[in-house]
Amino acid sequence: MSVRFLEGLRCLFCILQVYLVWEVRSSPLPGSSVSIPISGFSLGSAQEDVHAAVLHQQHMNRGTRRLATMTGQRQPEDHELFSRLFDRIHSYKHAAPLSLISGAEVDVNGTSGVLEERPPNLTPADAVDYAHTIGLNIEANDVGYIGVVKIGTPPRSFNLLMDSGSADMWVGSESCRGDDGGDCGKHNFLGPSASSTFKSLKDDDGWSIVYGSGAVSGHLVTDIVSIGDLTLKNFKFGVASNESADFIPNDIPFDGLLGLAKSKISRQHCQTLVEALHQKKLIPEAIVSYKIPRLLDGHNDGEMMLGAMNPVKYQVETVVTLKNTNTFGFWEIPLDDIRVGNHSMNWSGRTAVLDTGTTLLLAPEEDVIALHKLIPGAKQDSSGSWTLPCTFNTSLAFQIGGKLFTIDSRDITFLPADPANPEGDCISGIGIGYVGPFNSATQWLVGDVFLKNVYFSTNEGRDEISIAKLRS
Repeated sequence: MSVRFLEGLRCLFCILQVYLVWEVRSSPLPGSSVSIPISGFSLGSAQEDVHAAVLHQQHMNRGTRRLATMTGQRQPEDHELFSRLFDRIHSYKHAAPLSLISGAEVDVNGTSGVLEERPPNLTPADAVDYAHTIGLNIEANDVGYIGVVKIGTPPRSFNLLMDSGSADMWVGSESCRGDDGGDCGKHNFLGPSASSTFKSLKDDDGWSIVYGSGAVSGHLVTDIVSIGDLTLKNFKFGVASNESADFIPNDIPFDGLLGLAKSKISRQHCQTLVEALHQKKLIPEAIVSYKIPRLLDGHNDGEMMLGAMNPVKYQVETVVTLKNTNTFGFWEIPLDDIRVGNHSMNWSGRTAVLDTGTTLLLAPEEDVIALHKLIPGAKQDSSGSWTLPCTFNTSLAFQIGGKLFTIDSRDITFLPADPANPEGDCISGIGIGYVGPFNSATQWLVGDVFLKNVYFSTNEGRDEISIAKLRS
């Protein structure tokens, strides 16, 4: 047998092992649950050992699950996502099969059981000097955004992943155990030993959340919670007594999640932190405003403001405010049109589901094909994904509320298809979102590829979304 054939067999065996592990991890935990995909996890430095095509497909799979949840469509079957990952690997025939998946136990959603302990990969935010504001630390290469929330007495700092695609807050419990019966890694945990103001709720039946990548379950508690200069006493939230393997590795740089969607999708059946702050009159409105940072800028000016929009971060004359069109508890607005270079697509009826927890742009297949055909040098591979020149500078802009918002070309080039040739072809940050029984022909899932280029604000009370151009 040839070495190539043996490598292929080993590759297939590795993928099947990964798939079976993922099947076990994605099994629902006891109790009420819903598939609400989590924001992209970092693979830590293991990302360097996994081919860009695999990482890209993991982001695509995770985004597809998010889009299905946010639009009330059928969730993709596990075998569908696995098939897309396998097709993606197969499409890169020039790369040695094992090089595509070496370095980590890669699964179809992009979380990883990293094979060795590695330090967290965070870029800290610049100091913030505005009221009701926290900095957003960058996870890996713009994979996720993490803020510090203080909990308990004495107050202790917890790193929480900020996620506009879910509505629950949780941190690990002092008694947290993993699916394998072990502990929950080197993270910060909460309980009566750590906080004198910690209280478990006696009438709590427990809660459970199944994310697109991983699952947690636990019970409800109350404690003092501070975010920036805002403090809530007796705030109700969750502590996780069980976490799947996706949350446990020491290189996962967060201790829990802070959901920032609408409370109607809360699996804990609790107010969101923003709602509670508004109800206690600590902020004038239930507003969350984001300046999403970009690692390639060389500094981290990312921040999240509660209760208002920070005028220092955006151009006031460019603000567009629109009614939220999403009926499922997420954030969605009409997308008037898209312009590639000087060419207007003249589309109508499109909407954009805006999600800080999605890295890429996912769109209907016909839209993705039409856009790439206007980009010089763009090519489609056998799996249906696209590459484009890493050096391309064609402008791409969204028309929203009658105004154009341009996307930095650096955000559209995901990663070089060949790491040894960073000025060759890059994998496109725009991909096909296969959602629903006939695939949605009008809905886009708009993640950080776009959101890094605008100031983004949600108002839960008014059910409105505001977009503005950033100050330079």
